[in-house]
Amino acid sequence: MPNIASVLKEEIARVARKEGRAETQQLKKSSAHFRSDIAALKRRIAALEQLVARLGKSAGKKAAAATPDERATSFRFSASGLLAQRKRLGLSAAEAGRLLGVSDQSVYKWENGRTRPRASQFSAIAELRSLSKKQAAARLTA
Repeated sequence: MPNIASVLKEEIARVARKEGRAETQQLKKSSAHFRSDIAALKRRIAALEQLVARLGKSAGKKAAAATPDERATSFRFSASGLLAQRKRLGLSAAEAGRLLGVSDQSVYKWENGRTRPRASQFSAIAELRSLSKKQAAARLTA
């Protein structure tokens, strides 16, 4: 025959398990809700980061196109074009370098396509296009 103490002990343990299960069930529901909220926020962050990257790329292109010197923005450098301009003016690489404010090696490398001039040098190259032979010779003697 069961002892009243053991029956009472088993009943208390059963009620405690039932209460604990009810408490943990509520925690499981809120935890699942929070996990789904976190996943949605992560997806939103990823989408926003992609948008920022796209806007950064397009803003970089617009910023590069919006330089203060109008000639530099519309200037397209061509190695063969620079060589043709130099030949048209009858200049050596050293003379062209003096007109442009760079070394003759720089002019040589630009014409061979080994390097490209800096954006700050585009305005001087654009000016070289507008010079005549007489103007180039006058600038070299000055």
